[in-house]
Order: sequence, then structure tokens, then C-alpha cells
Amino acid sequence: MSSTFGEHFRVTTFGESHGAGIGAVIDGCPPGMELDEADIQGQLDRRRPGTGPLVTTRSESDRVEILSGTENGITLGSPIALLVRNADAKPADYAAAAGGPRPSHADFPYREKYGLLSAGGGGRSSARETLGRVAAGAVAGKVLRLAWGIEIVAWVSSIENVDAPGSDMDTLTRELVDRSPCRCPDPAASALMVAAIEAAKADKDSVGGIVSCACRCVPAGWGEPVFGKLDALLAHAMLSIPAVRGFELGSGFAASRMRGSAHNDAFVAQDGRLRAATNRAGGSLGGVSSGETVWFRVAFKPTPTIGRPQETAGWDGGPMTLESRGRHDPCVAIRAVPVVEAMAAIALLDLAFAQESRLAVAGRAGRRHGLI
Repeated sequence: MSSTFGEHFRVTTFGESHGAGIGAVIDGCPPGMELDEADIQGQLDRRRPGTGPLVTTRSESDRVEILSGTENGITLGSPIALLVRNADAKPADYAAAAGGPRPSHADFPYREKYGLLSAGGGGRSSARETLGRVAAGAVAGKVLRLAWGIEIVAWVSSIENVDAPGSDMDTLTRELVDRSPCRCPDPAASALMVAAIEAAKADKDSVGGIVSCACRCVPAGWGEPVFGKLDALLAHAMLSIPAVRGFELGSGFAASRMRGSAHNDAFVAQDGRLRAATNRAGGSLGGVSSGETVWFRVAFKPTPTIGRPQETAGWDGGPMTLESRGRHDPCVAIRAVPVVEAMAAIALLDLAFAQESRLAVAGRAGRRHGLI
């Protein structure tokens, strides 16, 4: 089940980069919710290629079709199948790479694992696979908003050696993020990031970046000790995204350089309940949500396909020069923003359903035995 994520809200993605299409099947969406293509299309448009000079030139409309699971715009509770057809597939662009594995791509381990390779674009290892995740994540995000008022916003916080100052996670919106061509809400940092991407593109090279994400209004109590922790599920979700090389929750690796007296989040009474005065923990304590904003960062490597010739070895072990013709992003972090949001929504909704089912069973047992 390597193409399926989740236990209670299950998402299975399918399709190859240069095949007939990409999609997802959702199992576990509750019945009775209004849902149509417009609820999904907005996030797909944010992930869509060919939208500007800083992203790949592949031209795809990425229009989603709901094939099952709804009737008259209402979810039925049955599996929801989502499909986006590929229109600009060009597997012939990858013919030159047939002689050997592309540097830093999945070609070599995939061939070792399966004994064959997709004809073009990396197949299931391609970043285009994330299209199905974004479609499913839009559905998960709507459930989270309607049922709990949860908002998920991601943005680019670093590209190459340019770091943006901290953003106000309580007020940041997707609209503010999208005002920047590189999805960085700080205007000064955004300008420097654009310059870094353009310089790499002019050099026929690529750059990496970091996407930050805030999940607001997550209730306390979500997460399953010991191996189903909120931290662990989010890490699993983010590290499954193509090109991701790192994940950190809250203060992350910086916590290793601090003393406990400086890192601890003290509790205070506020509006009749306990809250953390600071949130270095990133909204999770002991792997269970604390009621504070869940925030984390995801590191993306430079796009491995670049415009320069690369010296490598062919399948026969002999030297070869690889010149790529595929259309690729000079910085994948920009279009990864809605992907990070999608995987966060899917992971959180899965944990939400686990908690809600526990409370429902506990409530029924309590009533039966006169405890509540």
C-alpha cells in the first residue's frame, strides 16, 4: 500500500508524470458535505505548472474531474475518485536519458527495485504525482475548516542563502502569500529570492528552498502515542513529498543548541483556559496537539534536472554526458507550497477522525455504564 496514506481518512494516488492522467481516491470523507470541482480547483491552480517565469514551462490546465463519491454536489460517504488528465505529456524528451540514470533522480533505485523504468519523467517518482495529493488535500482542508475552523497556510521562508524574517502565523493568509512570485510574504526577502532563482536559471542551474507551514485552531488532544504521534505523522507526510530533505517541528534543530530554561514553554491562564505563553514546541507535546498553532518547516533540495550537461555513468558503467530536455522548475519550493498544505490537511484529518472515534466510543461506553 505504498501509494496510500492514512488510516481513517485514506488517500491513494495514482498515475504517472507522462501517462494519461494523475489522480487520487479518497476513502473516509464524511457524507452530507457540499463538494464540487470548484472546492478543489483553486489549490490545483496554485500548484499548476506554466504559470510564470520562475516555474516549469510545461503547459497543463490541470482541470479536476470528480468521478465518484458525490451526488448533486453532496458527498455520499463512499470513495471519492478525482482525476486530472495530462495534456502536455512529452515522454520523448527523456529518450536521451535512457542510456543511464539521471544524477540525483530515482532512476537507479527504481530500476533496481522493479527491474524497469517508466518511459518518461520519472513516472511515480515525478513531482507531478503530487497533483493527486493536492486534490485530496483540498477535500481534507474543507472538512477541517467546516468541522473545526482549522486554517492551514504555507509559504516560502528561504531560497538558497536568502532567509525571510519570521511571519505572523496568526494573521498570514494564502492571498498574502500568493502576492509574491516566489510565495514569500516579506517583500524585501521576496525580491532577493526572485533574483536568486533568476540567477540560477540564467546559469542553467537550480536552487533549493524551505517551506514553512502554520496550522491554526488545531484542538488539543490530536495524536496517537506512541508510534502515531502528531510529530511522526506530519514528518511522514512531509518526507513523502518528492525533493524533501528535511523536516522540523517548532524550534526543530535549533532546540539542540538551547538550554531547557530558554526552550521551555510555560503555561498561563488565558480566557478561562490554560495556554502556552510561547510555542517553541510547535503545537505538539508528547506527540499530541497542545491547542497551539502547529507549525513546522520543510526543506527542499535543488531540482536535480538542470540545463547543463552532466558527466555521469551509463547503465553499462561507461562514461556518458547527460543533456536533459525535460521542463523543470528552477526552484521546486514555490509550487510545493500547496503540496505542503495538502499533506498537512490529510495528516491532521486522519488524526482528527482517530480522536473523534475514540471520544464517540468512550461516550457510548460511559452512558451505558452510567459514568456520564
